[in-house]
Amino acid sequence: MIHWAGRIEKELEKVLQHVTGTQQMRSIYNEKKSQFEIKKNNPKDLVERVARDISKLLNSKRKALEKLAKEAELLQKEHVWQDGNPLESSTSLELEFVDDPNFKNKVNYSSSAVQIPTDIYKGSPVILNELNWTQALERVFIDNRREDSSLRWQVFGSATGVTRYYPATPWRAPNKIDLYDVRPVFTRCFVTRLSASLPLFCRSGSVSGLTLKLMKTSVNEMLDTLSDDDYVNVARFNEKADAVVPCFRTLVQANVRNKKIFKEAVMHMQAKGTTDYKSGFTFAFEQLLNESSAPRANCNKMIMMFTDGGEDRAQDIFEKYNWPNKTVRVFTFSVGQHNYDVTPLQWIACANKGYYFEIPSIGAIRINTQEYLDVLGRPMVLAGPRAKQVQWTNVYQDALGLGLVITGTMPVFNLTADTNQLILGVMGVDIAINEIKRKTPTYRLGANGYTFAIDPNGYVLLHPNLRPKPVTLDFLDAELEDSNKEEIRRQMIDGKSGQKKIKTLIKSVDEASHQYMRLNHDPKYLGLVLPTYSENHIKANLSDQILQFKCLVLFLREYCNDLELSNNNTEFLLNFIALMEKVTPDSKQCDNLLLHNLILDTGIIRQLVEKVWKNKDLNTYGFLAVFAATDGGVTRVFPNKASETWEEDPEPFNASYYRRSLDNKGYIFRAPYRTARDELLNPENDTIGILVSTAVEITVGGKTIKPAVVGVKLDLEAWTDKFKILASNHTDGRQGSNTCGPNRGCEMDCEANSDDLLCYLIDDGAFLIMSNQKEDWNKVGMFFSDVDPYLMHALYNNSFYNRKQSFDYQSVCERVPNSEAGAAPRGVFVPTIADFVNLAWWTSAAACVTLMCLCSGDAADEVDAEGFDPKERSCVMIQTQYYLSNLSSSYNILQDCGNCSRLVSLCRLIHAKRINNTNLLFVVAEKMPCNTCEIENQFSVKEENPCEEMTVARYRKGPSTCFDNNISVRVSDTLSITFTHCELVTIMFIE
Repeated sequence: MIHWAGRIEKELEKVLQHVTGTQQMRSIYNEKKSQFEIKKNNPKDLVERVARDISKLLNSKRKALEKLAKEAELLQKEHVWQDGNPLESSTSLELEFVDDPNFKNKVNYSSSAVQIPTDIYKGSPVILNELNWTQALERVFIDNRREDSSLRWQVFGSATGVTRYYPATPWRAPNKIDLYDVRPVFTRCFVTRLSASLPLFCRSGSVSGLTLKLMKTSVNEMLDTLSDDDYVNVARFNEKADAVVPCFRTLVQANVRNKKIFKEAVMHMQAKGTTDYKSGFTFAFEQLLNESSAPRANCNKMIMMFTDGGEDRAQDIFEKYNWPNKTVRVFTFSVGQHNYDVTPLQWIACANKGYYFEIPSIGAIRINTQEYLDVLGRPMVLAGPRAKQVQWTNVYQDALGLGLVITGTMPVFNLTADTNQLILGVMGVDIAINEIKRKTPTYRLGANGYTFAIDPNGYVLLHPNLRPKPVTLDFLDAELEDSNKEEIRRQMIDGKSGQKKIKTLIKSVDEASHQYMRLNHDPKYLGLVLPTYSENHIKANLSDQILQFKCLVLFLREYCNDLELSNNNTEFLLNFIALMEKVTPDSKQCDNLLLHNLILDTGIIRQLVEKVWKNKDLNTYGFLAVFAATDGGVTRVFPNKASETWEEDPEPFNASYYRRSLDNKGYIFRAPYRTARDELLNPENDTIGILVSTAVEITVGGKTIKPAVVGVKLDLEAWTDKFKILASNHTDGRQGSNTCGPNRGCEMDCEANSDDLLCYLIDDGAFLIMSNQKEDWNKVGMFFSDVDPYLMHALYNNSFYNRKQSFDYQSVCERVPNSEAGAAPRGVFVPTIADFVNLAWWTSAAACVTLMCLCSGDAADEVDAEGFDPKERSCVMIQTQYYLSNLSSSYNILQDCGNCSRLVSLCRLIHAKRINNTNLLFVVAEKMPCNTCEIENQFSVKEENPCEEMTVARYRKGPSTCFDNNISVRVSDTLSITFTHCELVTIMFIE
């Protein structure tokens, strides 16, 4: 077996070196070294430059926000209220819209547009007056765009629910029913920041039917008003009180994940017993006043009690915990239609600086679960300019199609004399994440270098693993968590600058330098990751070289400002050549570094084709194509007809083979991914190509770089025959064949004894690359456990493969009908390596990931981003990554196959050996004597456990300013307010 492995190694090395021209390409670079220089990347200088550019971008949007907020306050102050304006008096305009690629939409720059939630009556005087005075904002919108043409959406979100945005564009609802409402955005941006909230849920036996449903829905609606800077717990009480999520014994962060857990627990609550307010309030106060439970929960503290009524006022509890300072506000909600005396509930609210609300029906829930925010907002308004702070949202999917964005927001205050303690709304300006990415030196850092940015909660603003899913993503969830990254994350949140070189499992087991610092004047922190082989970069010294782009594949890099982009490569090349005829590569409208490197790479690859590839008959070697890709953005596939069926990503930096080759030594094999559900292939009609690639490493002047990747596409049929010959007892001259059975005294081989002997080549992630079994033709590219689970178990159990498990909180799953038992439906699949390139999940020996879907039925997590199938939903995936261990020798394994003959216990012999200078494992095994080998569940995984996460809460910081109280707040407005229209009763503590 060792002899066979040696033959396979030698043949692969000889043929691949000869055909790809790796050595010749190194020589070409050396010949042209006068045309380029190797410059060193200084991580500190790079991150400082990017920080300056991003800070400048954010500052320009801040100025636009300040101008808009100031003008809005003046316009509203000067507005004269008009009663009884009929709806018919409002005029509508027929606008002409033009395509604007910056907005990915049709827009009209002369007007703004308005969106109003479906549950708000558009003809009410409040809404009509709101539409009237906000109309004058159009002038400011237009002025801002004139001063800064890079501005995207400018938006005013009113506390009444009106959204006015500029430029005008037809509103696009993701579903048939428009459920968009700006008010939760308004509350999360400012009002509830740094709050501690505890909804208190009465579940006595009198709460049933519609009343119980109203309570559950109300609590869940109120949870949506909280932001990541808030803390929360939800409690239930009858004769005694406890947390609805048993392991949440203290306040927890009000992030998306925790709120989802609360919502699921609330919906499963049942009513029983009798009501005891004292037990509920005691539990709530002890939670809120326990500083060790949430160190940052020291600003607004609230208890929100939802009940159907009661006579107890629990005065002794308030005297003990809350009087005379009244540091905790109490909001009471009377839920459902009943005849109970509500005076005690009104008294409780008035005596503790709160509000009393009524929620008699489902239609009152959304409005009345947000009314409490007026109370919290008054101290902020009275703080004046000190409260005028720009807040930046987490990354989210723009409702109007701009893609991933962040929004800078600023509060707008009511300055009129009679209502000068209210927040009018929030002004917002969007920044597309792609606009921020353009400030980063992507092509200086190499394919596996990257920049990232996080906020004080540790959530990612910028990261290559950030995807358009409806979940905020922590830096440690975007990567594989380890102690080094935890320390980097903590130092960044603390606003420290620094540099640290660590071994990372994200990109490779090689070292990568992490440089980080804080952005000026903004609570955002920027980091830069630079692998050791990207510490240098090429800078071409070219200007007037002739460009020859025939048969090249170029990615849509923005080489020049006036270059017209196209998804069609041929069309893009024609546009590029046409532009080069008009301008010189040194033109100021072009990126000289990108363009000069492109010219250099074009010449080098042209020489590679002429000197090496054209002289080779690829069919003789069993190759379908040969290819090269460069850091300059060039991909060349030969012969020319092979480029017509080239399916890899045209951008080398995004192509899985390119990035993996840089991170690994030797040749990287990758089969086209398949699952057991795929259609069967016919060997006579279908051609399967195995991609093999390796990085080209050069050293000039003592500096080493990897400027290119070369490779071939193997013809699977031809190389399977060659594989069986190499793993046989034949000599190179093919002198006869000895067929040897398992009971004969001669040595079997992979060709002559395929009925008795299994021979496999498996890649570093446990995907099948090659087999001597005819029936495995349709299994090449499948996860090996789906090919031979018994053999895969033996390989894993004997440490040939290791595995790493983690959670992916950004996954999307197919919708599955809910089971009658209410259990979470699950699905399992093994994705292709190319899928996980986007996650940067591989190590130097990693390629395979098994996913388990933990879907749930929460409608709030539906995926409504543009481009997603409405049948899909957000879910959590458990990722199990298999990767080769560091074993380098040959190993023999005896696998016990049990008593299958009833007379004797049988075993089978397994041999395994790494193929040097590749990512392949060569495995030879006897066929199973029977199917009774017992194996453990290969896919047993540790499920997500919110209780475990509670014990290791991640470090974070919130806003430094708190607006929790002001002596100027009018007492009459903060105590006994009764809403006689449809209202909600909820118990909630908010920090």
